[in-house]
Parts: sequence; C-alpha cells; structure tokens
Amino acid sequence: MLTAVQAACATQDHPGGCLYVLATPIGNLADIGLRALHLLHSADLLACEDTRHSQSLLHNYGIDKHAHAWLALHQHNEASAAEQVIVRLQQGQRVVYLSDAGTPAISDPGARLVGLVQAAGLKVSPIPGASSITALLSVSGCSGDGFVFAGFLPSKAQERQTVIAAMAQEARAQVFLEAPHRIQAVAKDMAALGERRLSVGRELTKQFEEVAVMRADALPAWLDASPQRCKGEFVLVLHPLALATTGLGEAERVLDLLLAELPTKTAVRLAAQITGAPRNPLYAMALAKKPGQDAD
Repeated sequence: MLTAVQAACATQDHPGGCLYVLATPIGNLADIGLRALHLLHSADLLACEDTRHSQSLLHNYGIDKHAHAWLALHQHNEASAAEQVIVRLQQGQRVVYLSDAGTPAISDPGARLVGLVQAAGLKVSPIPGASSITALLSVSGCSGDGFVFAGFLPSKAQERQTVIAAMAQEARAQVFLEAPHRIQAVAKDMAALGERRLSVGRELTKQFEEVAVMRADALPAWLDASPQRCKGEFVLVLHPLALATTGLGEAERVLDLLLAELPTKTAVRLAAQITGAPRNPLYAMALAKKPGQDAD
C-alpha cells in the first residue's frame, strides 16, 4: 500500500524544514488521506498529543517508526516541546504534528506550536483530513451563510448558561463540541432555546454513529431514550436563527404525514411547497427520521 501512496504523492514536493499539521481520522481508520500516510511514513519527527495512541494508529497502516522519531507534545508541555521542534526544523528535518483525532489546533493542542514555529521564521503546511465540525455541518441542512465555531462550552453551569443565552441571539449557525460526561448538563441548558433547531452528531464516522435533528428542548429526552446516547464524543449545530421562525414546527407535522406514504425526496419537496419552509432543513430532518434510507 505504501508504494501506491508514494506514487500518488510523487507529483508534490514535501520539503524538510517544514512543520506539517496533519489531520487524523476521528473514528473511522479508512478516512486517512494519502498525503497523510506519505508524510507519516517519511517524517523525521512525529510530534503528537499522545505517543502511545499515535503509535497504535500508525501500526494500523503498517507504519513503524524508531523511538527517536517520537516527541510528546501536549497542552502541558507545548511551549517547551515546541523548542525541540524548532531545532529539528532548523536542521532541515521534516516534522509532522498530529493530535489524537481530527485536525490539530482546533480545540486540541497545536495552535501554540504553530505560532512559535511561524515566529521563528519557519514554514507550516496543513495536511487536511477528517473534521467532526464540517462533517456534521454537511448533513445539518443549514444554509451557506456562514457559521460560528464555539469549541467546547464552559464547564461551569452559570458561565455555560450565559454563553447559551448569547448563542440564542446569534443569527448564524453555531457549532460546538461536547464530552459525554457533560452532555446531559449541556442538554438541560440548551432546552432553554425552545424550538430552535439543533443537529446532534454522536460518534461520527464510527460504528454506532448517530445524527439527529430536533428542537433544542427535545435534546434531554432524546438522550434519555437510550443509555448509549450519553456515550461517545458529540458535535452539535445550533441552526441559524432565521430557521427558527420559518414555521418548521408545522412543516415537520406535514413532513411526518408525507413520509408515511411517500419516498423521502418526494415528501420533502411537497412539504416545502405546502408550508413554504426551506427544503434543506426539511431534507436533513427527513433523513434523521428515516435513517439508513437514500434520497429515493
């Protein structure tokens, strides 16, 4: 496989003296990119959030690196470890940084490292790949009018409630992440947003992936419906404010009636025509109601 990877990447140069910020799969090992495999194989140094986790990841792709090729670089030592990275880059080495899953420096360590490397006058290059943020946005049905990425909401209840109150006034879609041990508390606070639409992605790309679209105040009940739903990593999209006022409550009722009798695509088209609601959120809603079915 590595021979084919190297052949595919032969047309683009990946010089030494450059820090490559490399995205890894967020759950499904098959989501790795060819350039990512090429650089993981050819890197002189692999700086990573957790060396044991990354060694296990590379082993799945048949890549083994010597012990001297690994450097632990996480939130607790990012500044000091960055100094070692800079030295290696100044020696002309090819350095790759990867976090445990997804794209580094997006709610993960890496941003400080990138800033210090750039401040030293050295090159940084992205190697894109899987992202839970764009993955859920792509199936949320939200319009292309931009979005706000909020990262993780505050862990303290009062601070979180203040942030959620501010989110209620933001017109654009808002994307945020949450851990399983806090999701029920977050759901309780999000319920204050009432009928505002919410897309929920749980364990994206993994075997037990779930994607659902619902009212914000329905999230606590959705979580309580199955013990498994409070497990795994979450990404959520609070839909644009405009969608909360387009009559989706009535549109959902009409859609439910049509889905019982018609193919998904036809039901969505008719529901949009009957109610005047936008088609994209209706389509996302229909897919959530009829999981595993195509557009017909």
